[in-house]
Amino acid sequence: MSGHGAPQTTLSALSEADRATAAGLRAVIVAAQWHTEIMDGLIAGARAAAAEIGLEPALVRVPGTVELTVAAARLAADHDVVVVLGVVVRGGTPHFEYVCQSVTQGVTEVSVRTGVPVGFGVLTVDTEDQARDRAGLPGSREDKGREALEAPVLTELALRGAGA
Repeated sequence: MSGHGAPQTTLSALSEADRATAAGLRAVIVAAQWHTEIMDGLIAGARAAAAEIGLEPALVRVPGTVELTVAAARLAADHDVVVVLGVVVRGGTPHFEYVCQSVTQGVTEVSVRTGVPVGFGVLTVDTEDQARDRAGLPGSREDKGREALEAPVLTELALRGAGA
């Protein structure tokens, strides 16, 4: 199972000063529309993490995972933190590899080019059951929506702390 060796730093461990800074961030969650049950879990996880620190991210829905990149690129201009959420389930064609590579490269490029931390919550799985197990749903072993929100918020706080 992925997650082995993950850092233990979470939003709940933030100092009061960092919580106040985090609550004032301009954040947006960009979520694909495919696989409704799984996406609902990912969005709920990201929103729950945000609520812990008083952060109220906007939510933008796009048709699919490929569209996450262009949405993140445009929204990064007006936000301190962007979170992308999607699900790609392997099928019987090379489409899976193309989509996964495209969105991974695109989101990385957005973050590096803009300097805005982008949380990557795109599940790339072989089966829908694997996705459900990572979506923060009842019975899931992981909550990748929460992790996708925590990572860019913690990164933005670290960068601000370093004077960047």
